[in-house]
Parts: sequence; structure tokens; C-alpha cells
Amino acid sequence: MRLLFLSLSLINCQLVASETKMPEAISAVCARAGQHGEELKRAWDQCPADQKNGMGFLLTHMPPRDVTTLKADFLLENVKLAYQARSEMPWGKDIPEELFFNDVLPYAVLDETRDNWRADFYQRFKKIVGNATSASQALEQINAAIAREVGVEYNTKRRAPNQGPYESMQLKMASCTGLSILLADALRSVCIPCRIAGTAMWTTKEGNHNWNEVWLPEHKRWLLTEYHPDKKGLDHAWFIADAARGIPGSVAHGVYATSWEKTKQHFPMVWNMRDTTVPGVDVTQRYIDLGAKTMIKPGECELRIDAFLIQADGTKKREPLDVEVRQFDVVVAKGKTPYATADMNEFLSIRVPQGVRYQVVIPTENPNSPRAIEAIAPKHKEEFLRVKLEMK
Repeated sequence: MRLLFLSLSLINCQLVASETKMPEAISAVCARAGQHGEELKRAWDQCPADQKNGMGFLLTHMPPRDVTTLKADFLLENVKLAYQARSEMPWGKDIPEELFFNDVLPYAVLDETRDNWRADFYQRFKKIVGNATSASQALEQINAAIAREVGVEYNTKRRAPNQGPYESMQLKMASCTGLSILLADALRSVCIPCRIAGTAMWTTKEGNHNWNEVWLPEHKRWLLTEYHPDKKGLDHAWFIADAARGIPGSVAHGVYATSWEKTKQHFPMVWNMRDTTVPGVDVTQRYIDLGAKTMIKPGECELRIDAFLIQADGTKKREPLDVEVRQFDVVVAKGKTPYATADMNEFLSIRVPQGVRYQVVIPTENPNSPRAIEAIAPKHKEEFLRVKLEMK
């Protein structure tokens, strides 16, 4: 009997040792970290058994910039709170484990500052989602409240495009990338899988753009959204037609989404194109398919219209103003130009036939005395025409 007890005890000890043994992949990460590897080892050793798979994924795919800098306490708290959100949010059980690991659990999306945001954001956005019973409902509530909650708006005067969440909140301004980081962190804090998607260079105009994609149990696929989402809902945005002209496989002109797990591709970061350490997935074809119906038809020209007020000091301020496209006394189209807080690549887009003369005007009560007027004549085969209306 005593011999049987000892045998069972020995087997039990071997099982415990096997369960707690550090996987080779994590051992390799610790070795690359040098002396700092002790911090990563402590994060693994002190991680609860039911969270070890998540911690293992996080450590295995950790980018080089973090291997020698992040502390065990930072990693342990991040993993703990991510699992807590998954257990407390009604939709948490419906998030597949691979998506939870890759698009909820990570503490960063790109190369932004590694802020310790999760506890703070969990408290902020848990209150905002309130009694939401679905991830879709929670997303709508966060989209409606995030700008007010964090106090950040789009502004080209921000310090850097890849600001961490707390720098953006301190400055109260961010680029499209900074806004996307804020939204990703907010959604991840309440267990909604979120990643950043974007293009390093539009094929139809200057500049780049980044936005967000979310995975919702109700749809079971990735869907486009933004910090300020389109009023038409998910998978709608002002840039769909431009994204639909992306080139699959092109680092510069393709559309990519971020990943934490290592991939064969990387996410192009326009502020540092040489940095290939952020894994990426080429999703260009999805946007080609999504924007197929928005493509310019043969014989059409898209007018991209902005309105600016010239200030006393000579500077120009973007202004949301009503605009009309006329053929002499006939109004053929109308709309409102973007706000100053809109992305600089967002315009009032109006399509007109090529080879016809138009006047683009900011009207007044007297139709014969507009506040501003610009005469244009899109040439044949001219698919895009930039129009800037300026007035004092």
C-alpha cells in the first residue's frame, strides 16, 4: 500500500512538473532577452495556470523592442485583466481563443509607447458599455462616447503619428493612427477583438490612412469601423473607393491589417517604413471587393472639394460649408465640406461627367453673389479633380 502511495505521488509530481515546464519557444525568448530574461521568466512562472496559454502566446510573439524592456508585473496585469474582461463581458465566451490571443490580449498594436492602459480603460469603458448584451451593442456605445471620454480629436499638429494612448490624451490630439490605437485599446479592454488596418500610400492621391477592424460574434468576420464611424454603419467609410484601388502584394499601395502572431508579411508603418517588426496580413482583396460598387464609372470625374477660411494672419482653416456644383444657374449637385477635425484626405466627393464646364460655389441667399466660386472643366479621362474654395 505504501509503495502504491509513493508511486502515485511520484507520478503526480511528474505531471505537475510537466505542466509548469516552460515551453521551448518561451525559453528561446528569455534567452534573447539576456539578463532581462529573468523578468520574462517570472511573468511565466507567476502566471496562473488557467492564463498560461495566453501568457505563452504573448511572450512567444513579443516584438524585439519589448523583449528587453517590459517588466513581469506589466505583463501579468495585462493578461489578468484581459482574461477578467473575457469572463465578465456577456460576449466573452463567444470570442474564439485564437482571436482573443491575437486581437484582445496584446498590450499594443503597432510601435506605440507601451502605456499601462488596460486597468484604466477597463474601468472607463466597462461603464460605457453598461448593460450591453452583445459586442455589436457595446461597439456602438463606445464609438458614440470615446471622443468625449478620452478628449482626443484628429489634428495634424500632433507630436507623432504613432502616439501611445496617454500622450494623445494629454495633447488632446492625434493622427488617424493615434485615433485607431485609442479605439483598439478601448475595444480590447472590454474583450472586443480589434486590429488596425491601413495603407501606406493611396494610389489615387497623396498620403496614407489607418483605421480599425473589429470581429463581432454576431457576424463572425472582420468589419471596418473608425474612431468616428460612418453613419451608414460597419464596412462603410469615406475612403472605400480609394481602398478599392489598392494593389495586393504591394507594401506601399496594398491594404494591411495588424497581427500579434508572427506572419510572413509586415504592417507598413509610413513613419518608419524600414521597421518590419509589426506582423501584418494583406487584406487588399477584401477592400477591392467591398468597394467594387463605389468605383468611378467610365466618363465620370470625382470632384474632391474642400473649403477654407483665410484667417487674419493669413493661415487657412478648414471649414464645413454648404457647397453647390452648378452649370450656370442650374444646381447639379450639393453637399457639405469636411470639418477641421476630419482626416486631411477626406473631402466632399461629387461625381460629374467629364468634358463639361462647372462652377463650384459656396452659395448665399442671393444666388448671383456666392461667397466663393471656382470654375472647372474636367478633361476627358480625368477621373479625379481637386477643388479648393477659399474665402476671407
